[in-house]
Amino acid sequence: MEESRQPNRTGPPHNPGVRELIEGKRRWSSPPKRGHARLGFRGWHERGYLPHRDSPGLTQFVTFHVADSFPRALRAEWQALLRVEDNRERRKQLECYLDHGRGACHLREPDVGQMVDEALRFYHGKRYALLAWVVMPNHVHALLTIDEVPLGQIMADLKEYTARQANQRLGRRGQFWAKDYFDTYMRNTEHELKARRYIENNPTRAYLVQNPKEWPWSSVRFRNENGELHL
Repeated sequence: MEESRQPNRTGPPHNPGVRELIEGKRRWSSPPKRGHARLGFRGWHERGYLPHRDSPGLTQFVTFHVADSFPRALRAEWQALLRVEDNRERRKQLECYLDHGRGACHLREPDVGQMVDEALRFYHGKRYALLAWVVMPNHVHALLTIDEVPLGQIMADLKEYTARQANQRLGRRGQFWAKDYFDTYMRNTEHELKARRYIENNPTRAYLVQNPKEWPWSSVRFRNENGELHL
């Protein structure tokens, strides 16, 4: 995500510390098994800005956003967030910025939001186990458990399909999604439950609705009175 190479690209620029961060994580973690590596799992890796961990069996909290949700014209609003040294805190603050609803917010269009919601559910039980999700006006959160398809491939295919469909519905061309995504693996059940609550309550935190069940593109509407998800 380097500004110098692609001056018209929106979104946060290159993160010079991410490579050192990844090298440190690789030192204490086991490399991908040969069979997993053949399937495309890369373990800890980076692509210029964000750290990623891609391993089978992980439950991941994933966030991806529309390309214009960090507008270059409003850089003064968000560039200070890039100087936050702690990667977890930086991600938290960047996600809070997404809730401001900057950019065209294409996912607010009912036809587009519904299409992305359906695409997430379509791959449940085929490529991953979908545990929670929400489609916000300019970004998407999903909690999913990885099986035999690497997260990187899941995200590439999902974004390619939904970008093509969204552009057709909106009558537009060009990049729809930002190129990278955030992912955080769940360390335990408590961490997973906290992520689920964060995802499903996002519309209320962003003051879009008063009750999470009022938001049309979320896993909340598929939960029964005991909180069990039925897809």
